[in-house]
Amino acid sequence: MEVERGRERIGHVNRVGYMKKVIKKRKHTRKIKQVEKVVPVALQDLYLSCQDVFKGPGTVPAPQDVHKLCTIIDNMKPEDVGLSSELQFFQPTNMVRGNPRVTHTTIYKCDNFSLCIFFIPAAGVIPLHNHPEMTVFSKLLLGTMHIKSYDLVDPVNLEGLEPSSQLRLAKLKADRVFEAPCDTSVLYPKTGGNIHAFTAITPCAVLDVMGPPYSKDDGRDCSYYKDYPYTNTASNGETEVTIEDSDSYAWLEEIEMPENSQMDGIEYLGPQIIDPRC
Repeated sequence: MEVERGRERIGHVNRVGYMKKVIKKRKHTRKIKQVEKVVPVALQDLYLSCQDVFKGPGTVPAPQDVHKLCTIIDNMKPEDVGLSSELQFFQPTNMVRGNPRVTHTTIYKCDNFSLCIFFIPAAGVIPLHNHPEMTVFSKLLLGTMHIKSYDLVDPVNLEGLEPSSQLRLAKLKADRVFEAPCDTSVLYPKTGGNIHAFTAITPCAVLDVMGPPYSKDDGRDCSYYKDYPYTNTASNGETEVTIEDSDSYAWLEEIEMPENSQMDGIEYLGPQIIDPRC
């Protein structure tokens, strides 16, 4: 992905680029007015609302606050973060050779929340991973992708089934294709599809609002998983349980970071938010 910053090339990924307005000088004019940068209303509203909604680690936004953020994010457009479907990265002819690596950029980050964009080339994958103790709002801004998500099943609800140290029973929450524009999805620390995977069908851009953000020092490191078809027999081969609609369940095994989980970070060059406290 190539970012237009003096034609600097970052990694071996394709060009993303950010929209820039070109201001032409009028002929026979001596004075040139300086044009002030205008922050898209939706982006600024999102930032200010996140300041109010996210109270820090160990907290989950109240239902009315979730509705508030969803309303703002639902109405956001690619242009609000400096993107356009006309950019080369999002063209159907833009195919990545070799391993299609994912690129991410951070709009804003503090201890309580972060605003990020993930650029996923066609056939690119963000493998199955979790969001420990986090509430995440995701919005597919551009493209078409397949999303698969799970929630871990509480062991006390397994009716005598003791999960092994390697496998955990999980309930399937989503397994379908999404096409932009679509509604905001919300996942919570233990519900809503906290463990999910993205596979891009066409080049995609995903806006993620995470509260609080990942922090290895605070015990919110990212874990990765591999899913296996559900069977009625536990991993020790001894205990059998019956679960209605077994197709909606799977066994998840925590694994080391997959090779295809490596991402390239780039500088955010879209509209900048304004902190009124500064």
